[in-house]
Amino acid sequence: MPHTLPHAIARVSAMPVRSHDFESAFSAARHAAQTAVASAAATETLPEWNLTDLYAAMDAPELAADIAKADAECTAFEEAYKGKLAAMLAAPGAGAALAEAVKRYEAVDDLLGRIASYGSLIYAGDTSDPARAKFYGDIQEKLTDSSTHLLFFTLELNRLDDAALEAAMADPALGHYRPWIEDLRKDKPYQLDDKIEQLFHEKSSPSRSAWSRLFDETISSLRFNVDGQELAIEPTLNLMQDPKEEVRRTAGLALADTFSKNLRLFTLVTNTLAKDKEISDRWRGFPDVASSRHLANRVEKEVVDAMVSSIREAYPRLSHRYYALKARWFGKDKLEFWDRNAPLPKVESRDIGWGEAKDTVLTAYGNFSPKMADIARTFFDKSWIDAPVRPGKSPGAFAHPTVPSAHPYVLLNYQGKPRDVMTLAHELGHGVHQVLAARQGALMAPTPLTLAETASVFGEMLTFRKLLDSAENPRMRKIMLAQKVEDMINTVVRQTAFYTFERNVHSERRQGELTSEKIGEIWMQVQSESLGPAIHLGAGYETFWTYIPHFIHSPFYVYAYAFGDCLVNSLYAVYEKASDGFAERYLEMLAAGGTKHHAELLAPFGLDARDPAFWQTGLNLIDRMISELESMEG
Repeated sequence: MPHTLPHAIARVSAMPVRSHDFESAFSAARHAAQTAVASAAATETLPEWNLTDLYAAMDAPELAADIAKADAECTAFEEAYKGKLAAMLAAPGAGAALAEAVKRYEAVDDLLGRIASYGSLIYAGDTSDPARAKFYGDIQEKLTDSSTHLLFFTLELNRLDDAALEAAMADPALGHYRPWIEDLRKDKPYQLDDKIEQLFHEKSSPSRSAWSRLFDETISSLRFNVDGQELAIEPTLNLMQDPKEEVRRTAGLALADTFSKNLRLFTLVTNTLAKDKEISDRWRGFPDVASSRHLANRVEKEVVDAMVSSIREAYPRLSHRYYALKARWFGKDKLEFWDRNAPLPKVESRDIGWGEAKDTVLTAYGNFSPKMADIARTFFDKSWIDAPVRPGKSPGAFAHPTVPSAHPYVLLNYQGKPRDVMTLAHELGHGVHQVLAARQGALMAPTPLTLAETASVFGEMLTFRKLLDSAENPRMRKIMLAQKVEDMINTVVRQTAFYTFERNVHSERRQGELTSEKIGEIWMQVQSESLGPAIHLGAGYETFWTYIPHFIHSPFYVYAYAFGDCLVNSLYAVYEKASDGFAERYLEMLAAGGTKHHAELLAPFGLDARDPAFWQTGLNLIDRMISELESMEG
C-alpha cells in the first residue's frame, strides 16, 4: 500500500509475528506455551519487559496527555499546511520551508508511533485480557482518527512538480529527506484522491484490523484435546517435536481436529481479507496480487520471480532429498506430517537455560563484532525482552521497533529448546538492526522486509556457526547440521511454498468466494510440491493453513524470509572469503535503515540480487549441508 499512512501507524498495524516453525518460516520460536513447562528454562526467572520507557501504565496521565497532544498536533499540522505545499514550493526559500514541514510531520509520526507501540505491546502481553483488548482497540481508533488529518501531506507532496521539488532538495535541510521523498514518489502511480484515501484510512480499523484481531483472539482461545488434556496452540505445536512418535501423532491429530471444527470461521476471515485486498488493489491499479508487497519491500517483481523460480526448481535437491534422507534415518519409506520436524532418532535432547542461551548468542555476536554484542547486551541489561510463557501471551516471537525516540522490544516464548536459542539470536538480530537504523529518524529508519529479515537470519547464522564449531563429536555435528538444514528448508522452501499458496488463493478469490475445501486443495497441492514424496500428508493436514498469521496480517510477507536467508548465505560466503572490514560494512548496511535500495546496500559486498547466480549461492549452501549429512548416513 502506498505510504498514505504515517510510517509508525502503518508499521505497528502490520507488525508480523514470527510464527510457528512447523508451518512457518522458523522452527525456533514456536514453542510458546500457555501452561507451565517442566524444563530447565522453567526453573529460571526469565526476564519480562519493562514498558515504562514508553508509558508507566494504561491509565498513566502521560499517555492521556500524549494522546491529546497527538490529536491536537495532527489537527494543527493540517491547518498549517493543507493545500499550501505547491505555493510553498514556488516561493523563495522553498527547500527550508518544506524541510520544516517534513520535520514537523516526522515528529508527530514518532509520537503517534510511541502511543501505537505501547498499545500493541500491552495487548501482546495478554491477548485474552478484555481490558487490554479494549485498550488496544481504543488506541487504534483514536490514532486512526487523529492521523486522518495527516493523510493530505504525502498526497500533496506527490503532486508537486518533479523539477521544482528536485531544485528544492538542493537545500541541505530538505536534501536530508531525499531518500524518503524519492521512496514516497514511487507510490505516486497508486495513490488515490484525498477523499478516497481518507475513506480507506478511516475504515481500516473496523474492517481489516478488526478481522485480524478476530483471528488473533480466536487462535489464542483455541484448545486442543491431547490425551484428555486441553492445551493451547503453542504447547500443542511444541509436542510435534517430542521424541516419542505417539505423542507427535496425538498432537498432530488434535491440531487437525480443532482446526477442522473452526474451519468456517477461518475460511470467512480469509475470504473477507482477500476480497478487501482485491478492492484496494483494483482501485489503486496494482497489476498483480503481490504488487503492493513488492512496492512496500522496494524490490522489483522480476527479482522476486527469479528467486521463487530458482527455489522451486531446487525443491528436488533440497527438501525432497532431505526428507527422503530423514525418512531413512527413521527406518521408513515416508514420514507422516507430524514427524517432519521430529528430533532425530536416538538423540538425547537437553534443555538450555536462559543464562546459557544469553551467553551463547552474545559470544557469537561478539566474535563477529564487539559493537554488535554490546547493542544486543543492552536488551538484557535494560529489560527490553519478555521471555516467559504466560496464559494469553501472543504466540511466537517478534522484535518490535517502536520508534527512534524510544527503543525496540523483543517478545519470546522461551522453553529451553535448542531452537529457542536460535530464535533469541534471530530476534536480537532484528533488535540490533532497529537500534542502528534509529539514527535515520522516524521516516527513514523503517527497512523493507527483505532486508529486515537479512539482519535476523544473519544473527542466527553467527550463532549456528559458533555452536557448530564447538561440536564435540561427529554425532553432535550431524545433529546440528540436520537441525540447521531443517530450519533453512522451513525458511527457504516452506516460505516459497507459502508465497505460492497465497498467490493461488488471492488469484482464485478474484473469481469468487472460496470454499474451505478449495483452500485446502490449494494448500495440499503446494505442500506436496514443496515437501516431496517422502512426506505423507494424511487426512487433517488440509486444515493446517488456518493458523498462519502472516496470511492474515501481512499478505505476501513470507517471501521476505526466503529472500533474507538466501541473502545471508551469500553474505556469509563473502565474509568467509574476506572477513577484514566485513563487520564494519555489515553494520553500516544495517544503520542505513530505509535510506538505500537493496542494490546499493549489497554493492559493497559485490552482490547483486538481480543476478540469477545470486540465488544459487544460497541454495548451494543448503545443498552442500545435505551432502555432508548423506556422507554421515552410515
